[in-house]
Amino acid sequence: MDTILTKITQGVDFKTKDKISYINAVVLMGLFTFLFLGAEYSYVDVLSRIVSEDKTVLAQNYALGVSAAGFLLYPLFNRFCKERLKTICFLFIGLLSVLGIAFIGVGTAYTAIFTTGLVLFLLLGLLGSGVFYVSMRMMKTDRYLARTVGISYAMGILLQFVNNNLVRSEIAETVILSVFSLLLIWLLMKNDSAYCRQDEQNTQGSTEEKVKEDTGKIKKGDIVSILMILLVALMTCMFSTLDNAVTLVHAGGATDIGQWPRILLALSGLAAGFIFDIKNRKYMGIVMYCIMVLSTICVAILKFAGPFMAGLIVFYLSAGFFAVFFTSGFMEISRHMRIPELWAGMGRAVNNIAAAVIANFVLTLLSSDSNLTVIILVLVLFVTVSVVAVIYTFQKKTFMEQLITNAADVVDEKERLRKFSEVFSFTERESEVFNCLVNTEDSIQMIAEKLYVSRRTLERHISAIYEKTGVKSRVGLLNLYNK
Repeated sequence: MDTILTKITQGVDFKTKDKISYINAVVLMGLFTFLFLGAEYSYVDVLSRIVSEDKTVLAQNYALGVSAAGFLLYPLFNRFCKERLKTICFLFIGLLSVLGIAFIGVGTAYTAIFTTGLVLFLLLGLLGSGVFYVSMRMMKTDRYLARTVGISYAMGILLQFVNNNLVRSEIAETVILSVFSLLLIWLLMKNDSAYCRQDEQNTQGSTEEKVKEDTGKIKKGDIVSILMILLVALMTCMFSTLDNAVTLVHAGGATDIGQWPRILLALSGLAAGFIFDIKNRKYMGIVMYCIMVLSTICVAILKFAGPFMAGLIVFYLSAGFFAVFFTSGFMEISRHMRIPELWAGMGRAVNNIAAAVIANFVLTLLSSDSNLTVIILVLVLFVTVSVVAVIYTFQKKTFMEQLITNAADVVDEKERLRKFSEVFSFTERESEVFNCLVNTEDSIQMIAEKLYVSRRTLERHISAIYEKTGVKSRVGLLNLYNK
C-alpha cells in the first residue's frame, strides 16, 4: 500500500530541487523553534526573578495559550491579506516582535512584562502557523515529512543550547533573538512568495472541484482531524504536567538541572523523525503510544520522590518524540483538508491551548500530598489516551487507503484524457477545455473565467473540438468520452 501511495503521490525520483525545498523547510522550522523556545526561556527567566514560582508557571502557560490564538488567526491573515499588504504586515510583526523581546529583556515590572509577553507570543503563534504551512507547501510530498520535522526541531533545540551556554550577557541574548526574529520573517516572506503563490494558483480550480466531487472523503478527513486534536490534547495533559514540574524546579532554583538535558531533547526529536518515517509513518502511532507508557512511569517516579534525574531524562526523551509527533501528524493531514493553512500548525496550537487550560489544575496536582489520587488520575488519563489512539489509528488507516484509491483514480483519469486527446489531435488548450466540458458542470462563462480566456476565444476552441470529434453538443462529447 505504501509503495503504491509513494508512486502515485510522490514520484520515484527525489531531485536536487526537491532536496533544496526540504532544506529550506528544515531551516525555516528550525529557526522558529529556536525563536519560540528562546523567547519562552527568556520570559520565564525574567519573571522568575520578580514573582513566585507558581505565578511564573501560570504566566508561562497563559502566554503559550495566547500563542495558540496566533496559530488560529493565520488562515484569516493568509486568505485576506494581498501580497503587498501581507508584506507590510510581516514587517510590522517583525518590528513589534523585536520591541517585545527587547522590553522583556530589560523590564522590571511584572504587569508590563506579562502583557508584553502575551502580545509577543500572539505574534509568534501567527508566524509559527505560517512557518508550518509554508514548510508543508515547500516539501510538496510527505516522503520525508517526520524526519524533516525532527531535524528542524533538533536544530532549534541545539541553537538554543548554544545560545544559553556561550552567550553570557542578557543584552546579547536579546539582540540574538531579535536578529533571528527578523531573519525568520524574511525567510518566511521569501519562501511564501516563491513556493506558495504559484502552487495555490495552479491548484485552486482542482481543489474546488475535489471538494465538490468528494465530500465523503473530506468528511472522513474531518473525523481524523478531530480525533487527532483530542489525542494531542490528552497527551499534552501528561507532558504539560511533567514540563511544569521541571519549570517549577528551574524557577525555584532548588535544583540546578543545567542545560545538558537539552541535548537529550534534540537527540530524541532527531531520532523520532527517522523512526516515525519508517514505512511511510505506518508505525508512528504505535511508537508514540510506547512513549506515553514511559511518560506515565515518569509521573509516578516524580510523584513518589524517586530519583529526579531519572524522571527528568525520561521526560526530555519523551518530549522530543511528542513534539515531532503532533507537528508532523497535523502537517500530514493538512494537505487533504479544505483549509490547509489552518491545520498545518494545529499541532502546536492544540498543545499550547491544552497546556494553558490545565495550568491551574496541574499546579494543584503537583502540590498535592495525595499520591493515590494523582496515580488514579494518571491511569484514567492513560486509559483514555489508549482508547482514542486506537480509534484514531483505525480512522487514519481508512482515510489513507481512501486517498490511495482517489489518487489512483486521478492518475487513470489523466491517462485516459491524454489518450483521448491524442486520438482526436487536440491542442493543449483544447484538452483543457475538453476536460472542463466533460468533467465539470460549469457554464461556458465559468470555464472561460477559470481558463483566463474570453468567452469568444473559448467558443472557438469548443467549435474546433466539435469538428474534430464529429459531435454537435456537450452532451454528445460526454457520451463519446464515456463509451
